[in-house]
Amino acid sequence: MRTEIFRYVKEQYGIEPDYPFPTDPSIPVLRHPDNRKWFALIMDVPGEKLSPALTGRPDVVNLKIGDPLLVDLLVRQPGFFRAYHMNHEKWISVLLDGTVPFPEICRWIDESYGVTALRRKGGKTK
Repeated sequence: MRTEIFRYVKEQYGIEPDYPFPTDPSIPVLRHPDNRKWFALIMDVPGEKLSPALTGRPDVVNLKIGDPLLVDLLVRQPGFFRAYHMNHEKWISVLLDGTVPFPEICRWIDESYGVTALRRKGGKTK
């Protein structure tokens, strides 16, 4: 599903992944070109770090959600977890194994993109 995400982000925002971790070049980051903030991080994680019921190393995408109450609602649904290695209040990890339909993943990518966008004076998104 990484390829589909990269294609979507390229078509929607004109952004290509970058690989900022020399010790693990398999971890792509999607970030804004103007403020360099991440809006998505894709990685494989030990399943048990997300849930005792998960095994192996599933791929996840970490996304920032603007409303902590929405995070609380999302993590009650299959395939959504509090973020692995990120702020648990506003970041989620979403399984990329088909549990969450691709259009829904795109919805949350868009949310994360908007939440992390450069803000102009007055709090409006650029």
